Amino acid sequence: MAPSSSASNLDSFFQRNQPLPQPRATSQEIRDRSSTFVATIFPIRGPEEAKSHTEYLRKVLHSTRPATHEVSAYRCMCLKPGKTGLGGPDDFELKTGYDDDGEQWAGIKILKTMEAQAVLDAVVVCSRWYGGIMLGPVRFTHIETCTAEVCRIFKNKQELEECVAMLSTLDDILKQLREELALLSDVPVTNDDDTASSSRPKLKPPDYSSWTESDLPKAKRLVAAREKAVASVKGMIAKRRAK
Repeated sequence: MAPSSSASNLDSFFQRNQPLPQPRATSQEIRDRSSTFVATIFPIRGPEEAKSHTEYLRKVLHSTRPATHEVSAYRCMCLKPGKTGLGGPDDFELKTGYDDDGEQWAGIKILKTMEAQAVLDAVVVCSRWYGGIMLGPVRFTHIETCTAEVCRIFKNKQELEECVAMLSTLDDILKQLREELALLSDVPVTNDDDTASSSRPKLKPPDYSSWTESDLPKAKRLVAAREKAVASVKGMIAKRRAK
């Protein structure tokens, strides 16, 4: 039995000995007079990945249902030739690009939407399955809507990752400070944010790895709480040392 085109295309990506591209978000479908629009966003490290990830979407993910157009655009910060990155922001430059893939003027619509959302290091591919009825300018509205949706999710996930990294750092700092305070004090120090009550049961730390972008507001609140706790314990340490 001959291998399917999907399996064959997938094999070609495996042969590159690199991880397969993982979409960070996919938009809801917009259907209008037999045409369907949906956007997908991938993180990238450069223009080459923008192209390869678009091809992966076209040849693997959409191999069994090829889109009429795979319109794409990317924005990424790249090292300037001869630079190492150790020189700071001036070592980097913004690179952008787009591909209409036969849907004239559509690529720039995606790029402009990405710019408006300040999305970097990503490629957005808006797939259109043409249904045989010309839609006129509203097709660009659909493309922009799908693009804006995945850009918003992408940004939220980035912010959540930053909050989780900050929480992990603050948790470590808080643990060290409480251990230091315990050495300076005869009063046991608890593991929760309220150091005033040693009788309170220890709380199991949150499983940050299971959080999704819907947990972003909670993550922000916890960062603020941890920062206050760090400041509070530092204050108690200073008082102990002053005695």
